[in-house]
Amino acid sequence: MAYKTGKRMQPRVLPSIIDDYVGPEDPVRVYDAFVDALDFRALGISLEPQAGADEYYPKDMLKLIIYGYSYGHRSSRKIERACHHNLSFQWLMGGLTPDYRSIARFRSKYKEQIKKVLKQCVRICLDLDLIEGNALFTDGSKFRANASINNTRSKEHYEKSLKKIHEQIDQMVENCENIDEQEEPDSMAKLRKKIDDKEQLVQKIQKSLQQLQADETKKYINSTDPDSVKAISRQGTHAVYNVQSTVDGKHGLIVQAEAVSQSYDYNQLSVQVKEAIETIGKKPHHVCADAGYADVDDLKEIDQHINVVVPNHQQAQEDNNRYPIKPFNKEQFIYDSQKDQYICPVGKSLKYVGFDGHHKKAYQARPQDCLTCREFGVCTTNKNGRKVVRLINEEFKEQLATLYKSSSGQEIYQKRKEKVEHPFGHMKHNLGAGQFMLRGKNKVNAEVSILSTCFNIARMMTILGIPQLLMRLNNT
Repeated sequence: MAYKTGKRMQPRVLPSIIDDYVGPEDPVRVYDAFVDALDFRALGISLEPQAGADEYYPKDMLKLIIYGYSYGHRSSRKIERACHHNLSFQWLMGGLTPDYRSIARFRSKYKEQIKKVLKQCVRICLDLDLIEGNALFTDGSKFRANASINNTRSKEHYEKSLKKIHEQIDQMVENCENIDEQEEPDSMAKLRKKIDDKEQLVQKIQKSLQQLQADETKKYINSTDPDSVKAISRQGTHAVYNVQSTVDGKHGLIVQAEAVSQSYDYNQLSVQVKEAIETIGKKPHHVCADAGYADVDDLKEIDQHINVVVPNHQQAQEDNNRYPIKPFNKEQFIYDSQKDQYICPVGKSLKYVGFDGHHKKAYQARPQDCLTCREFGVCTTNKNGRKVVRLINEEFKEQLATLYKSSSGQEIYQKRKEKVEHPFGHMKHNLGAGQFMLRGKNKVNAEVSILSTCFNIARMMTILGIPQLLMRLNNT
């Protein structure tokens, strides 16, 4: 048996026409047809030649970037290299080989317009009957920012650094005066250069301090990418963005995606749902998310005609068998709406005693009722009596809990993981996008739009097949 070996010196001739470089059902033709189907006027990208230096055709550059991301090529240098060595990239660009500066410049110049690509992708999917909008599933996932966690500092750290640098500048100015008296021009120039560097650092620190003071909710800020946040994950502590993704229940296609500057999902659902509704143009029957979104005040903001299937934290713990149900949990106490009081499991009343924090009402039993109760020490150890807190929107919270426990709620919730986890897996593992290439929320969200579009196109090819999808895109 002989080995198969290639012959590098054997003459070969590529097809004389670039269009023959790829087959009729090559995936690159789908990306080409998809970008051709976009409305560039709605995106805000002019296709008319501009006065001045020659530029590459915007439509071709957008094709190149989206297709590059679909191959896991997110670096402008890698995309440039692919234009020289990859036949499908050569086909896409018609033999043109833009350098990495042109690619990076286009991506930066049109970052706001690129953010709109996902919305147009959703509308194309609606036209192709791939999105129905009846059920929406939302989840969040942490993506590393293009910044080191070592540059994430607190207000106290920056203030100490600022004080130390000012002391160093004062010392350098004093040294300058001594050198000036000794008339040593070379040493003077070096010291002035160091002072300029220190003053630039002072400006950078002051900018970070101003951003911390402007947003009181932020305890830390990253000097490299101020929009990123500090978060703890299985891989350690990193500077991250929390990517919120909302998918449609029919085929799991992304209808809304956004990178947010907070490390938790709390209070995000209403915003993401409103954006998704605006994009698809209709209200869904159901919205579903996990317990990380169980902010009653935020869920209250969602249209009341939409069924919101979100477990509260206790229901999530019960589902995971983390904590046993205790006999004297708040749920075991009965609320009397007419008398505005709670009745404990042994029949004692807990009267309203006032507000307890933000949007919470407190109810407390009389001390003598609890101290003489046989369950004292089990129900409570508070000598002032058992206390129960009720949210202003407690009734709405109970409705959510009832809906989640219902058979229809459980059926919808069971679909959540298979629908909403798929896009994150594709982005991080298939596209190699566990960390963003760009910095700043606007640029990062342009990347999120591209990555989400790449996922949707891959799903469209799987669902319809390349020949059918090409035919329908060309007729769009």
